[in-house]
Amino acid sequence: MNRQSHIFHRNANHTPPRAARGEGVWIIGQDGQRWLDACGGAAVSCLGHGDPDVVAAISAQAGALAYAHTSFFTTDAAEDLADLLIEDAPVGLSRVYFVCDGSEAIETALKMAHQYHRERGEPTRQHVIARHQSYHGNTLGALSAGGNAGRRAVYGGLMLPNTSHVDPCWAYRFQTPDESDHAYGARAAATLEAEILRLGPENVSCFLAETVVGATLGCVPPAPGYFKAVREICDRYGVLLILDEVMCGMGRTGTLHACEREGIAPDIMTVAKGLGAGYVPLGAVLCSGQVFDAFAQGSGSFMHGHTFVGHPVATASALAVQRAIRDRGLLTNVRERGAQLRAELEARFADHPHVGDIRGRGLFLALEFVADRETKRPFDPERRFNQTVRNAAFTHGLMVYSVAGTVDGRHGDHVLLAPPYTATESDVAYICERLYNAVTAASQSAFPGLDEQSVGL
Repeated sequence: MNRQSHIFHRNANHTPPRAARGEGVWIIGQDGQRWLDACGGAAVSCLGHGDPDVVAAISAQAGALAYAHTSFFTTDAAEDLADLLIEDAPVGLSRVYFVCDGSEAIETALKMAHQYHRERGEPTRQHVIARHQSYHGNTLGALSAGGNAGRRAVYGGLMLPNTSHVDPCWAYRFQTPDESDHAYGARAAATLEAEILRLGPENVSCFLAETVVGATLGCVPPAPGYFKAVREICDRYGVLLILDEVMCGMGRTGTLHACEREGIAPDIMTVAKGLGAGYVPLGAVLCSGQVFDAFAQGSGSFMHGHTFVGHPVATASALAVQRAIRDRGLLTNVRERGAQLRAELEARFADHPHVGDIRGRGLFLALEFVADRETKRPFDPERRFNQTVRNAAFTHGLMVYSVAGTVDGRHGDHVLLAPPYTATESDVAYICERLYNAVTAASQSAFPGLDEQSVGL
């Protein structure tokens, strides 16, 4: 029997169905209905559910030591996880600060950058530059840095003032027909330099960017050479480069860190979702030796902290997750299944009039929907096309991550796919079949009275 929920759910007028258990890539409801989690919730469940090694690690750590405050102790679990993360980190990153999720990681990174400049005697460096249509989290600092107008609108007046935004590196919407990929990448990076010069380099703290833009743009990879140019610009003006890999990192795009493909290393990097695979809440900030040394040789104290920093059960769980990714060769599977997923999506939707772009890397792919493919005109927001696709998929046993406001925070629709790294060939085939059926149903709903052939399906 259904009973009243006392949870303040995401939608105050809707109580979602109850998930009872998980098996690998599947989530199973109380009534036995099964959903293939093709988005990992929010690109989180990279190992799927019920992994025996992770469950055993959680149980062992909870039995040995559940909690120890980091003002008194460190633990083997936290130290071993930090060792593993730094061993595989981009060149120069040498220290780890643990937090509970991605938003906390961004808050920590921004405060770390701010205090870094103060420790070095440059207190005027307070301004944060990020990109339009970025998403960095929902705490106020992260939301202020984020560039999604729709998510920021409700909290107007609360945003931190010292932030500004430049255009994203988004070839589908911004690259001109006569422009090469490298030329576009250079032009996109030049907007950062222009903004630094407008503000005055002595006033700029950091540039914050998602290496592969996740939720709000839908798996947008950078143009070739973009981040190398960004790295050079930041170095030229003494600006810290913070890469947000909360969603796209820890193996999601086929390499452990998305920036490996760009041939650069940031000064500060944030990770979360795939770090602990959803078994426990956990995020982390990795920083360079240069950043750490400014604190060590300065005040010695980072004026920041949370109660559950370095939680032993969380770090023990994530250590098991990261060992599984490494020891089971799961990054190879991400690349192989990602290539299969992309190929099948392109085959099914190659001529679809309402699929404008298929993009991403590894098992991190998205479809952007348009009302007119030739002009790239988005659907009227009132149609809620992305939500219609999501609902149709969910009804037929598939979970996809749907987002509105792709273009400007209000207009535009996409769905994001981020299945577990353990996905099989048959899982990918299931995803593509069910998603095709969901988009077909949504298209027919958007154009009632037209059959499949009439709308190009």
